[in-house]
Amino acid sequence: MNATFSRWSALLTLLLLPLAGCATRPVAHAPAPHAVLLVSIDAFRADYIDRGLTPTLVALAHDGATTPYMLPSFPSLTFPNHYTLVTGLVPDRNGIVNNTMRDSALGKFSLGNRDATTDGRWWAEAEPIWVTAQKHGLHTATMFWPGTEAKIHGVRPDHWIPFDDSLTPRQRVDTLLSWIDEAGPRPVFDTLYFDDVDHAGHEFGPDSMEVDDALRKVDEALGYLVGQLRRRGLYDTTNLVIVSDHGMADVPRGNIVFADEETDLSLLDAVSYGVMATFNAKQGVDASRAVARLLAPHAHMRCYRKEDLPARLDYGKNPRVPAYLCLAETGWSITSHEVLAKRPDPMSRGEHGYDNLDPRMRALFVARGPDIARGVTIAPFPNVDVYPLLAHLLGLAPLPNDGNLDAVKGVLRTTGALGGQFP
Repeated sequence: MNATFSRWSALLTLLLLPLAGCATRPVAHAPAPHAVLLVSIDAFRADYIDRGLTPTLVALAHDGATTPYMLPSFPSLTFPNHYTLVTGLVPDRNGIVNNTMRDSALGKFSLGNRDATTDGRWWAEAEPIWVTAQKHGLHTATMFWPGTEAKIHGVRPDHWIPFDDSLTPRQRVDTLLSWIDEAGPRPVFDTLYFDDVDHAGHEFGPDSMEVDDALRKVDEALGYLVGQLRRRGLYDTTNLVIVSDHGMADVPRGNIVFADEETDLSLLDAVSYGVMATFNAKQGVDASRAVARLLAPHAHMRCYRKEDLPARLDYGKNPRVPAYLCLAETGWSITSHEVLAKRPDPMSRGEHGYDNLDPRMRALFVARGPDIARGVTIAPFPNVDVYPLLAHLLGLAPLPNDGNLDAVKGVLRTTGALGGQFP
């Protein structure tokens, strides 16, 4: 973790300590871990909770633990950060370095390529917590989460279904509840994923009425979930951990950098476009002039050799990261005229993937449950810390990771082990 951030986080923690200390009290724990339900609201920017549109989420935060914001990992994209949340490894070390990437042995990966997203080899550079839980005899149910469609290290969740974005938030909750209701051992670790806020943010921008409507819709689904857990007598024995992967920034119409106007793309192999455009030099050609033009100064984007990226991004060593990366200024995106002409829809009015320290990329964290302190606000922390927290709640020894449980232990009612750890 960046040393400057660590010192700043420690100072802020001390400032907030009186608030945390008055609400945190040790309690006894049963030998078996309480159930953990990890909920993702894709692209829920941290400040959305202040819009007055999410009463369920606000109530959970008041009755549990929260933070002003959680820092996403770089790049602040969906698949990389979802995998970081459940592995504790930044994208450069968990292997999911982008939503679109290439691997010399596996070929091309993209969100819409089901053959790739269901291939466990893409995900095998890390082990998500549901795999670890299954290996230790715990039962899991995943109502959507990047990676859950693949057999990773030969293991799948007990319950999962292929991703289907036509399912409403209420239908997703009902599907998860149906698995919980089944006869037999109840899942101890569950996931639930909502993407309405992300879709609205991309299509209409973060300040749109459509985003506000999506916030209401997802919050209503959370209220329904809470009510159904209460009805089953499970609410007070379930640790709810609600997160987002990143925030969202407004991209005004026309804020486009055309890469083909900045360099000769005939000599470069474009791997991805968007907020971060990535390239390799084509084999068998002299691409040195094209690379030099790419690395020269540009309006609204900055390009790097991957080895020259700022160290604080903690990115660029994984072989799946292309040789050259162009990072758009916040509020801009990168494409080519050829790619734009083939798009069936206009460029997004909202985007993410920018510098993870940009305030518009800040993510949500709220937790509530039997092992969570009540009425606590802790200092902001990076999202790699969620994984050791999940492992602690489940009584699992975490695998090597980039997170730090000490940074988030203020959300716990006790800092002791919950029923011991599996070896």
